[in-house]
Amino acid sequence: MNNRYVQDLVIASLLLCIGLILPFFTGNIPAFGAMLLPMHLPVLICGIILGPRYGFIVGLILPLTRFFMVGMPPLFPTAISMTFELAAYGLIIGFLYAKLPKTIPNLYLSLVGAMLAGRVVWAIARVALLGVMEIPFSFELFLAGAFINAVPGIILQIVLIPVLILALKKAGWGGRLQST
Repeated sequence: MNNRYVQDLVIASLLLCIGLILPFFTGNIPAFGAMLLPMHLPVLICGIILGPRYGFIVGLILPLTRFFMVGMPPLFPTAISMTFELAAYGLIIGFLYAKLPKTIPNLYLSLVGAMLAGRVVWAIARVALLGVMEIPFSFELFLAGAFINAVPGIILQIVLIPVLILALKKAGWGGRLQST
């Protein structure tokens, strides 16, 4: 078995575990989780470090795994719509980061691009899921759920993720992260 493949699986598993544990720091309180977005951080980092495939997979399974392990976030519509959102985050940030030159502005471009696209995917999933139950999902609800209520988490992601990626590079992960 390829050593790189095993390393990638271990790193993806570690980031998945971090995603399962981080929401405990928000007290499993949905309002705090919606503000700080603790499951988003490891998925975005996974996409940067391991690329779009692993970012997509970790994002895809994290919310559902957490629901089946601890009952949070609620399965319908939250965990299901988060599954699409986080899978989009991991896929898009991994793709953008891989394609763009490894500079700090491009790291931010990849991060913001993934965050915006993931929120659009979340809204589409939410409209589809709530539409099944004939519950309206207005543009105001989209803005509140995707941006206004999430401002602390968005700021946390924009500040923390580049710092962590630069720290990983300094710690010798330059081969994976190239020259950020």
